[in-house]
Amino acid sequence: MRDPLAEPSDLIRSVSRALRVLESVGRAPKGLTVKQIARRCELTVATTYHLVRTLAYEGYVIRREDGTYIVGLEVADRYRELVTAFRGPPAVGESLRRVAADTGYSHYLGRFVGGQVAITAVAEGPRTPYLEDLVPGFDEGAHATALGKALLGTLTAEQRFRYLREYGMRPFTSATLTNVEAFEADLAAGDRRGMQLELGQFRQGVACAAVLVAPDKDMERRVVLACALPASEMMTSARVVRAKLLTAARAIADGIAAES
Repeated sequence: MRDPLAEPSDLIRSVSRALRVLESVGRAPKGLTVKQIARRCELTVATTYHLVRTLAYEGYVIRREDGTYIVGLEVADRYRELVTAFRGPPAVGESLRRVAADTGYSHYLGRFVGGQVAITAVAEGPRTPYLEDLVPGFDEGAHATALGKALLGTLTAEQRFRYLREYGMRPFTSATLTNVEAFEADLAAGDRRGMQLELGQFRQGVACAAVLVAPDKDMERRVVLACALPASEMMTSARVVRAKLLTAARAIADGIAAES
């Protein structure tokens, strides 16, 4: 949801409208007609037609034979560039893939991007249930994932309160923490444990653990490492998971430092 109070005085409305069109098309995998796009974006059909034609020319939308529009391949190209930029130095990606192969668990890197907790790299492991949402760029549910908890734990209590108030505490499962007091207690327990943890708070039957890789005064340079695994395995292997996470975190920290 865009904040109208944050609208810049020099907003270029044609660009803003084109992005709204692209977002609407992206949310409709079956495609939309120009009239449908116009209704969803609250634009005139004539304006929408010009915007769609421009986006189609640039490759960001594709017109199908039935007259509907879907997302174009240029969007995939931009996403690949985003993933590459997020991943960081090659040594970091290699360390992430190595620990995923060694443990069989999917591993994730995360950091603040534009002030929001986001996943920035993923290496999938065969022993972790498939989590289709957890891809580079995913920026929801920080309160329900260990990765999010580890990053939010680097903020002051006041900063965390503002973050949770702005982005909410959606109940992903019946185990999700949905009030600030319970969340703060959970973070404190994670600090004592030396590893942030969640059991079934984001996805039922799945657990996640996370540790800090790189602390920094600049919040957007703070990095955390997380892994996801069946909740039943976390219950019996938490100490082993923590040891392997810390070892991998040191290797990733070295890769980040070498590139700096």
